[in-house]
Amino acid sequence: MCFGNFMKSPGRAGSAMRKFGSIEVEIETGFALVAFNRPDSMNSIVPQMLAEFDDCMAGLAAEPGVEVVILTGRGRNFCAGLNVEMLKSDGAEAVAGFNPAKTISDWPGPVIAAVQGAVATGGFEITVACDIIIAGESARFIDTHSRVGLLPGWGLSARLHHAIGLYRAKELELTGRPLHAREASDWGLVNRVVPDRELLDSARAMARMILAGAPQMAAPTKALIDGNSLRTLEEALEFERETSKKANTGLVPGSLSFNHVGGGKFSK
Repeated sequence: MCFGNFMKSPGRAGSAMRKFGSIEVEIETGFALVAFNRPDSMNSIVPQMLAEFDDCMAGLAAEPGVEVVILTGRGRNFCAGLNVEMLKSDGAEAVAGFNPAKTISDWPGPVIAAVQGAVATGGFEITVACDIIIAGESARFIDTHSRVGLLPGWGLSARLHHAIGLYRAKELELTGRPLHAREASDWGLVNRVVPDRELLDSARAMARMILAGAPQMAAPTKALIDGNSLRTLEEALEFERETSKKANTGLVPGSLSFNHVGGGKFSK
């Protein structure tokens, strides 16, 4: 996918937008905003949307200067999970060849989820695969796999308990009860909760905070943390030592003076 021919995005200076059938992509300085664009169906998941999402993320990985992705949904909801009509007609096999959560975890830089309204089932799995989660006050997280007779296939059972603990994860996955934004924050599932009207601005501010660090450090930092997440402490410490040794060779920290507010200064 080529990102060279963007339409100028209305109302945001210095950005550019491209629209696909089910996905919108907006490029800003250093980061991209990717939006599910099926608001009339609560951004429910269909094969076309997943194919476009995979193509989009692959294109952004090759896009010069894009180090961070913000993932959101147009309209009042982030994502309601698999489309019900598709499930009735084609079954879950229709999306068996896709794994958007893996697409996110494999993407080289941080992915920030900016979610509101329904964050349901497959949409929940997509969200917990992201690196940072910012929730609007309207966000409600719900896993309905057990209600509809399906098991998670995009990593929810592997990731959720790492964020909120084993027993809370079992509660949500077995009962299918909704978890509202404030409770999700109390449980450690989301980084912060903001008014819906401030959601994208908060996500953009987070992206800029990440980009304010040393150049090209976001990707290896994500890889280091993710690489250690399933290791024992001893393995993790060794992995950190080896990774740091390779990454830090020849690196000169910005100004070498971190004893003042704001830390070192880096030129990009």
